[in-house]
Parts: sequence; C-alpha cells; structure tokens
Amino acid sequence: MTNHVRPLVVGNWKMNLDFVEAVHLGQQIGVILKNRPAEHTDVVIAPPFVDLRSVASIIASERMLIALGAQHVNAQENGAHTGEVSLSMLRRLNVDWVLVGHSERRTNYSMSDELVKLTLRTVATSGMKAVLCVGEESGVREEGRHLDFVAEQLRHAIEGLDEKSRSAVTVAYEPLWAIGSGTSATVEQIAEMTSHVKAILRSESMAESRVLYGGSVTADNATSIITDGGVDGFLVGGASLKAESFVAIVHACNGCYAGKR
Repeated sequence: MTNHVRPLVVGNWKMNLDFVEAVHLGQQIGVILKNRPAEHTDVVIAPPFVDLRSVASIIASERMLIALGAQHVNAQENGAHTGEVSLSMLRRLNVDWVLVGHSERRTNYSMSDELVKLTLRTVATSGMKAVLCVGEESGVREEGRHLDFVAEQLRHAIEGLDEKSRSAVTVAYEPLWAIGSGTSATVEQIAEMTSHVKAILRSESMAESRVLYGGSVTADNATSIITDGGVDGFLVGGASLKAESFVAIVHACNGCYAGKR
C-alpha cells in the first residue's frame, strides 16, 4: 500500500441474500464498526439490486460510515434494456460506487472490453466512483502474457477519459483463476501485478488511483497481502457475506495504514 493512500475495502455480495438477510448483514457490519471504528479505511458494500433500497435505508438511519455500491450498471440512460438498471436509478438510491467489468460480467454475460470502456465512461463522468476490474484467465498466465493482457484491458478501458473522470476510477486486479477458488494468488504474484498496474496508472496521469486485489481474500491472508503485496485494499467476495470476516479484512487494512507502512 502506498503510504499516502487511504485504503478501500469493497464487499461484493454477488447474487446472495434477500432484502431481509441483506439488512441483517448490513446491521451486523455497522454494529461491529461502531464498536471498533476503522477511521483510516473507506468501506463500501455492494448488495444485489433488489437489496439496495433496504441497505441504503439502514446506512442512512443508523449513520453508518459505509458507502453503497452497485455490482453493475447499464451504460444507457433508459430504454428497451430488459433486466438492466441505469445510473439515474442508482443515484436515487444514494449509490456512490459501481463495479465495472467484473470478471463474472465479462465471462458469463459477454461484457466486451468495448462495453466495459463505455460503461466506465458513463460512471466516471457522472460524478460516481468506479471500481474497474481487470484480470487474466489461468491460460493467459501460464503462457506468460498476464502483464500485457492486463495492461491492454486497463489502457483500453480508460482511453478517452478526461483527467477529472480518471480521478473517479479505482482499479481492482482479480485473477480469474483465484476468484471463488479458495486459493488466492501468491503475495509475489500480487505484488508483481500491482506494481505493473501502478506503473501504467502513473503513465496515464492516474498516480493517485487506488489498486485493490480481489480473489479468495480472507481474514487470514488479508494482512500479508496488504503488507507485502503493495495493494491499497480489497474487492472481497465470499468473505464479505459474514460480518466478522469482512470487518476483520477492513481492520487489516486499517491497522496497516495506521502503522504507516
């Protein structure tokens, strides 16, 4: 983690939890953070679309120091896009963050690099904050093309963004072969890619942008990854579905920042 960068932890709940379960989990996270605040770390939770209003309500009513994120958005403002949601719909629910180009959207729902680029531009120019997801499949890494592959994803996505819009972008490196596998990338692999991504960001006048890691992050490996991997926080999947494990990851980041690593 860069010393002057405030860490960020995003909990991606994916397609889990109905609105009652989502409220319960949100309340649990809020209570734990109220009793043991993470003053140095930004926290975002991204529930399914059907849970956003309920979770937004408890964040507001209980004055939680948590921001609300969406897992996806359509690049179009309205129209014949059955099953999709627009940015204006999210804004009405006090959503501040949007995940863009998550690997599951790319792989399972044919989200192309061009559509990722268009969606990122829509989010970043709107005043919302975007978490741009990049990462390679196992075959790409085995062929030794992972650095070039991620560089191309990143540069294509931010192409054409003005300076103000670029400041709204956080990058999350999520190797597809680690997501949901229970096996995280090694600290050395994470450090290599994080350094590579940050070098690209510096060359694109985005030196202040945070770089997160996502892929089987747990309370057990979070400290070593943020200490030795060079990341500025995490995009957390499965571990974000349990309040204790999610907040433990938040505190791993918070303790690292407080220690001025």
